[in-house]
Amino acid sequence: MAAVANPTLPQAREIPTTFSASLRSWWATNDKTSSVAESRLFQSILQPPQPNPTYVASSSLVTLDKPKQYLNTLAIHSTNPQPDAPSPVVMLPGYGAGIGFYLKNIPVVAEWAGHRGSSLYAVDWLGMGRSARVPFRIRSDRKDIAGRVTEAESFFIDSLESWRAKQRIEKMTLVGHSLGGYLSLAYALRYPDRVNKLILLSPAGIPRDPDETSAPERELESAPHGSNSSVELSNEAKVQEIHAEQAAHKPRYSRGMRLFRYLWDEGWSPFQVVRNTYFWAPMLVGKYSSRRFTGLTDEETRAMHDYILHITLAKGSGEYSISHLLAPGAHARRPMVDRVSALKMPITFVYGDHDWMDPEGGEKSVENLRKAGNGNARSYIVSDAGHHVYLDNPKAVNSLLLKELNRRP
Repeated sequence: MAAVANPTLPQAREIPTTFSASLRSWWATNDKTSSVAESRLFQSILQPPQPNPTYVASSSLVTLDKPKQYLNTLAIHSTNPQPDAPSPVVMLPGYGAGIGFYLKNIPVVAEWAGHRGSSLYAVDWLGMGRSARVPFRIRSDRKDIAGRVTEAESFFIDSLESWRAKQRIEKMTLVGHSLGGYLSLAYALRYPDRVNKLILLSPAGIPRDPDETSAPERELESAPHGSNSSVELSNEAKVQEIHAEQAAHKPRYSRGMRLFRYLWDEGWSPFQVVRNTYFWAPMLVGKYSSRRFTGLTDEETRAMHDYILHITLAKGSGEYSISHLLAPGAHARRPMVDRVSALKMPITFVYGDHDWMDPEGGEKSVENLRKAGNGNARSYIVSDAGHHVYLDNPKAVNSLLLKELNRRP
């Protein structure tokens, strides 16, 4: 393995459980410690060079054409580039998340890129992660749904296209999670000649019917250990099984969902709520990270908590796009199931068997793509996984990623 030399980083602090510890953690949060928090997650990549490395890695803030805009980028290049190598892979995180969430996947894809003579990039969306937190504004009237969606999509799509041009990438394979999957589709619809493949991990905004997506509280709180995990192609019986489990959860959260829908439509962000708790924010983030990512080691959990805290407390920006792109429940204002048939490149949908995203959206999209003549579309269900399918069951997802990256049309 190889990387740009990186000094030994201090261990992440314990997750705060008292107000005084939460206050100290809040006070110590800044741009410099944010960079350290991310580097800590990627130590296995950003480490001193080893004999016969297969790739080299670097981290940077790539400036864009517009003033004050830049995208946080982890770039990995093969030490033996090949002229006929597969297109570079670009991994894009979900809503309010960052590239650090891919800590269990990037090393595997990096080795693939190294051996295949290609490149891998992990990129934070504009206004999220460690990318520039520029003001997010929508000028369209509230009733102009199409205008609002176009403006919100353009905020992200334009910056990604500017980044691609800066990197001099002709064509790329996009791997996107959740909102990152939705935006990857939106980018491909606008720039189809720039996309080689799409691999969408629990993508948001696919289905048409809002009643087909259940509350987020259905999400797994921990990843099972020692289970016999599997990946299977979606089928009607499996989709209906997941639907039944989703439906069983809906009645419990009906009142909460009404409040949730109101706040969503008013433009509130869950990260805004956490930031407004000020000194208590580290404790709130700690409760989430220690509960949700129990499949990680203790050190990885502490590092992940520190990372999530930094990107959560950063200035609000791209997060405010959510109510313009998606209605409450994560179904799109302009559903991708109705738009996806225009695409001709291979597209893969991946869902967890405890996902709160509706797998039928992927199934219907595959059906629409095939009717339009695109036979290179597939949908998979990963066992022992929820919405963060790539972290809940990294072994299965990594195997699937390699399979799809190597698959020929």
